[in-house]
Parts: sequence; C-alpha cells; structure tokens
Amino acid sequence: MKTINIISKSLKEQMRSYWLLLLSLSMGPFFIFVYFLIMESSKPQFTVLVVNHDMGILYGDQTINHGKDLLAYLKSIRVDSIALPLTVKEVTDRTMGIESLKTKKADALIIIDPSFSQTIQIRKSGDTTSAVNVEFVGDLTNTNYLICAVWVNEIVNEFALHATNNKRIVVLKETALGTSANASSFDLIVPGILIVSLIMLMFTASIAFVSEVENKTIMRLKLSKLNVFEFLAGIGFVQLVIGIVSVILTLVTALILGFKYEGSLMIMIIIASLTSLSIIAFSLIIAAITKTANEVLVVGNFPMFLFMFFTGAAFPLKSDALFTIVGYPINIQGLMTPTHAISALNKTLIMNMDISDIIPEIISIIFLTMFYFLIGGIIYKQRHLNLT
Repeated sequence: MKTINIISKSLKEQMRSYWLLLLSLSMGPFFIFVYFLIMESSKPQFTVLVVNHDMGILYGDQTINHGKDLLAYLKSIRVDSIALPLTVKEVTDRTMGIESLKTKKADALIIIDPSFSQTIQIRKSGDTTSAVNVEFVGDLTNTNYLICAVWVNEIVNEFALHATNNKRIVVLKETALGTSANASSFDLIVPGILIVSLIMLMFTASIAFVSEVENKTIMRLKLSKLNVFEFLAGIGFVQLVIGIVSVILTLVTALILGFKYEGSLMIMIIIASLTSLSIIAFSLIIAAITKTANEVLVVGNFPMFLFMFFTGAAFPLKSDALFTIVGYPINIQGLMTPTHAISALNKTLIMNMDISDIIPEIISIIFLTMFYFLIGGIIYKQRHLNLT
C-alpha cells in the first residue's frame, strides 16, 4: 500500500516538473531526427564518367558495340542485394572527363578502348591471349577514386566474363546476418539512440529521488516507517514507465523516418526495461551525493556524457577487451550498462538474433544494475533516510 502511495505521489511530482519530463521524452526523437538529417546529407555517392571509344564490330548484318553494353551494365549493376552508390555518366572525350576530375565534379574516369568489342569477340571464340583494355583515370590519393576503381574493376571483369561466356574460377557466396545486407547507416545508429533516450532518465530519476530531500517531504516518509525498498519501488516504477514511453516514442520516430528492423519488439522492450532500471539505479547514486535539483543538474552532467559518448550510444565506439568471461569480452566501457544494451539491440534489431544470443548482455546489465542499486541504496539511506 505504501508503495502505491509513493507511485501516486511520484507521478504527481513528475507531472509538476513537466519541462523536465518533456525534455526526457523528446530527447530520443530529437536525436533520431538530427542523425537522420546528418546521414541523409552525408550519404556516400560516387560519380564515374565513361568515355566509350569502342568502334564496335560487324557480326553478320548487325553492329555489335560491347562498350555501349558495358555502359548500360555499369548503370544497372547491383552487388548481391545492395545497390551501389554509383552515378555513371557518359562523356564524349577524355579531356572533358579529366577536367571534371580536376574540379571534383567526378571521382573516376573510365576509358573504353576502341578495340573493346573486337577483343571481346576474339576471347569469346576461344583465343585467351588477347587482353580486354579499359583505362582508369583518377587521383590516386583520393579515397573516393580508390573505392570507385575497386567497384568498377569488379563490374568490368564480371561483364567480360558474361560477354565471353566464361565462368569464374572461384565463386564467392556472401550470407548476411539479419537485415545487415540492406541496413543503411541510419539503421545502424538507431539502437544507440534508443539507449540515449533512456540515458536521459538520469536527470528525471535523480531529481525525483533528491526532490524528497529538497522539499523536506523525506521527513514525513521517515516517520511513516517507510522502508528503502518501498521508497525505491514507488519512484522507480514511475521512472520505468517514463523510460519505456521514451524508447517507444524514439522507435516510432525512427520507423517514420525509414528505420527497418528484423528482431522482436518484445525483446527490445525487455532490454529497454532492464536498461531503464540500470539508469534509475545509477541515478540513485547521483541523488545520494546531492541535496538539491540544481546540484543534480551540475553533478549529473558528467556521468550522463560518459554514458552517452563513451558507450557507443551517441556514436559508434569500440575498444580492446581487458579480459573475457566465458568468452564474453569485457572492456572499460563495460562498467556502464548502455554498452551491453546497445550490443544486445544491435544483435536483435539488426542481425535478427534470438534472446538466447544476448544472454551475456542481459546478465551484465542485471549484475551492474544490482551493483548500482546496492551502492546507491546504501549511500542514500545513510545520507537521507536515517533518522538523526
């Protein structure tokens, strides 16, 4: 009964601090929208110019121009199920193409030799001594050119094999995990931003705990013989609901902007709930060492930025493992629960793994949450709940 009263009281207090609640709920969708704009404006796009000098050949009563066929092939090619970010344009001469390279209007220039069709037909007839000549022109210090050269070289070789009725000696097969084959850069950052929306609980939860001290209502709670568990359960329940609502709003925003996922939403809710509890537990530590909401806003900034920027939440971050436990790597960021939560969401939402595949992450989150609660509960009880 006391826990229900605390829940009701905490909910009313939270509604009074509507600006803080609005900040917490809107931060996730806001980050999703900002990152979407960043990804859209920075999508990799490479421009390849093609000069077709192929003279073509007469085959019976038909004129065959494999250079034109190659140009059409370049414009339509896909690698497995991924559309290449290549824009292929035909230009009339070499000089015009090189000028475009110098002014950064294009990344690579492909020049098809005049004897291209003739050589293709010779090799098709069984003569393997003739080489198919294609010239690549570009700035060798430019990464964009190097990427274009690798892709176009592979595409030209593939075209030549088809045109000459030859087969590859080695055929590679690539199998993607989950939606990783079609996952965009935006899709890959969404799991981290979902966790960012939960990290914002650090302020609402800390202030919810410390406001009882600042408003002196903690005295009445002490006199009511309220125990630590009832107090934590009441405030924690309200903050858990806020966390789940926040992550759902963030996910809905991501879906509207084109996010695609494969995994179970129920598993995502489980991960979000456990992560919310861990953030609430850590917030108790912040509340334990502060006495006012202003102190929370000052002191809480440091751990909030650690959780956001050094766990891979706001942007990808990876470091070497310090040690492993039953094969699960543990690094310095592993002391913060968002690290494990992001790993779990990537496995489920992107790679479509089952809950059995994220058991190490779940165990890590639960263990750290219990540790946070233990430390925070002890300090909070000593500083704010003990009668003096």
